[in-house]
Amino acid sequence: MDKDLKSILGKLQYTDDAKVVQQITEQTRQVQARMSGIRHKIAVMSGKGGVGKSMTTVNLALSLGRQGYKVGIIDVDLNGPCVPRMMGMHGRQLEVTSEGARPPEGTYGIKVASMDFLLSESAPVRWKGPMDLSPVWLGLTEMNVIREFLADVIWGDLDYLLADLPPGAAADKPPVLASFLPDLAGAVMVTTPSEVASEVVQKSIGYATELGLRVLGVIENMSRYRCPSCGAEHELFDGDTESMCRALDLPLLGRIPFDRNFARTFDKGTPLLDADYPTNRRYHDIVERMLSIVDYKKVLAEKL
Repeated sequence: MDKDLKSILGKLQYTDDAKVVQQITEQTRQVQARMSGIRHKIAVMSGKGGVGKSMTTVNLALSLGRQGYKVGIIDVDLNGPCVPRMMGMHGRQLEVTSEGARPPEGTYGIKVASMDFLLSESAPVRWKGPMDLSPVWLGLTEMNVIREFLADVIWGDLDYLLADLPPGAAADKPPVLASFLPDLAGAVMVTTPSEVASEVVQKSIGYATELGLRVLGVIENMSRYRCPSCGAEHELFDGDTESMCRALDLPLLGRIPFDRNFARTFDKGTPLLDADYPTNRRYHDIVERMLSIVDYKKVLAEKL
């Protein structure tokens, strides 16, 4: 797979500053060209790991696909890509052509681009160079890999592209990724009712707002626990996401319970697609609210 990876991502050269700038400029142009056929681009992020962000991304995409939209997912987590497994696409590969890399399609024709398609089983993407380099340079290396990855993927025409950002989305990533995704419609923040998670997510929302990233709203994941036998729901965490949203003047897009039966299907790569299943109905409602906000903000931006 190393050869395939190099053929898609190329080999970065840092010996000539002028050439590096030229290479980055050309890649940025290429990314913009690749994404020109995508109507709406939405980032899914959280300041906290372990809140179910990838699960949320996949289910937002599936809900959009059920409604007939053309959807894509870009799995930007280089070190822990898991979208393909949840979508039942683990083991698939990008189709490398002379024009670029075509992402495989899953349920509802959803296109997925992920580093998982470029790695052998259990192989991590890690820096193998000198460990005395600063985190800044390591971050730049990661950003360059993501830029090249985006520049080489052929998306075609899509209604929505969801970007599953890395856990925590460290300080350097949101602004850089926003520049990679031209005309970003906004970001959806994922949290749990846990007071610790809400605290961290609140800081991320403040940071995203300072950067000029539009926060479309907040999704509260694992809001309650759904009994796998009787379907009754019980409290799982203490916290008040609704109050946080009111304080930040952001909509709470919806609450998703922790549903063991539902989660198990994604672990096995056989997502539960029944539109009438209670958790899927909740995702449908969240998508409806999200799309109304996206459309409203688009109309507002066009008038200003």
